[in-house]
Amino acid sequence: MIRHIEFANLCNFRDMGGYPTSDGRAVRWQRLYRADSLGWLDRDDLAAFRALRVRTVIDLRHPFEIERMGRVPESEGQRYHNLPIEGRRWDVNAYDEALGVARYLADRYLEVTEDGVANLRTALETIADAGNAPVVIHCAAGKDRTGVLAALVLSLAGVSEDDIVADYALTGLATERFVADWRRRHPDAALWPGFGLAPAEAMRFFLTDLKARHGSPERYVAQVVGLSPAATEELRRHLLTESRP
Repeated sequence: MIRHIEFANLCNFRDMGGYPTSDGRAVRWQRLYRADSLGWLDRDDLAAFRALRVRTVIDLRHPFEIERMGRVPESEGQRYHNLPIEGRRWDVNAYDEALGVARYLADRYLEVTEDGVANLRTALETIADAGNAPVVIHCAAGKDRTGVLAALVLSLAGVSEDDIVADYALTGLATERFVADWRRRHPDAALWPGFGLAPAEAMRFFLTDLKARHGSPERYVAQVVGLSPAATEELRRHLLTESRP
């Protein structure tokens, strides 16, 4: 199966299938995708997107981002949920070069787990419902907000921390193109040193911090987000294979 799905106008569209789980199963292919902004879908990209038979789109961006950059075209007919999970806006002026990009990003991700609880619950409940699959989760670059939600889903599925970190870091393959596209669209915009980067250490730091605060990502989802045991079981039932391939 192919993890990276090529589009003319998207940089970071990926299938989250194939990862083995602790109980000997694996995440099913073609059930859950992660992406950068679907507002860029156009022309030939729409045909490629239709071929995936996506039923549900979860857009994690703020409404003002959608107004400015667009959303998945309504003509495509998917169930569409706008569920912004970022509360505090990023203050890149607070970036400390001595601490590094990974530490800065991990701190922002932990803020999402504090500020985005209600919409994280709705997003996870939506993903847990087999009738909504295949699902695409996305934000602007498909790495930060999408990365947090993807990490929670994969943790619930029983995927190892190493594989969750590796899945996050795959965004690095799209960084050069993403930055080039951004500069083309915003030629006068200044970029902070971490723009477009997805260092593996950022996800590792985030997961370590989440475990230190809540015991595990699974306990965070159960006790703070409030996802029911039934929803968690349904998520595992339809996202995972019956046996490890």
